[in-house]
Amino acid sequence: MGSNAFFSSILYCFLVATSASAAPFISDHIFETEPSTGRALLQAKKACKVDFENQNYTVLTSQCKGPQYPPKVCCDAFKQFACPFADDINDLSTNCADVMFSYINIYGKYPPGLFANQCKGDELGLDCSNVKPANQSSTSHTINLPPPHFISLISVSFFLILFTSFSTLY
Repeated sequence: MGSNAFFSSILYCFLVATSASAAPFISDHIFETEPSTGRALLQAKKACKVDFENQNYTVLTSQCKGPQYPPKVCCDAFKQFACPFADDINDLSTNCADVMFSYINIYGKYPPGLFANQCKGDELGLDCSNVKPANQSSTSHTINLPPPHFISLISVSFFLILFTSFSTLY
């Protein structure tokens, strides 16, 4: 029984560490296109680990509608959709921002640059700290957690080693 409480406390610490390390802003750099310098092989971006093809775009398509595309409504919907992926789309070494905007435009048929022109943040980018999460579909039984980070992985590894060493003693 004691080992279950210990394991639960380790799991709790891991969840707190990973949720606390999520990016609170979406960088404005995701809206910019980088000029080509002719060295595409040396500047190839890593593939995005997020499966944007199978995300639920309803929060965007149900709220941000044309022909007016109200800026407040569209930006709030964009932040609801994009903020859970802020770490991934802010990573300029990957193609996550490009892939995300491609699917947003496919599913929403939005004019090019709509969100870049309407959604303005401060010097840090779009603020994700007060964004309410998008409603998940009732058929989905998955838990969306922020991606694990290096410090969180080290912490969990340490606790697992500690747990296994104590469990072998008894």
